[in-house]
Amino acid sequence: MSLEERLAAIREGAKTRIPAEAREVMERSVADLRASGMMTRVARVGDKAPDFTLPNAQGQDVQLASLLARGPVVLSFYRGRW
Repeated sequence: MSLEERLAAIREGAKTRIPAEAREVMERSVADLRASGMMTRVARVGDKAPDFTLPNAQGQDVQLASLLARGPVVLSFYRGRW
């Protein structure tokens, strides 16, 4: 199964797991974000990130430039609470 197919299956499954009222709020919020023009300002695959310093999972500050000095970096963003 391709990633595209898997994501489509997850979206379909959400229709039965998430109550209709909650789905409507989520879908309206996504539509509002898209209408705001935000999608033109998001980073794309291959874009260079500006240098930044953020805490890692252990709470220690990490600077992007220092990681890049050691080689390629993969950034992964996740929601803090599920």
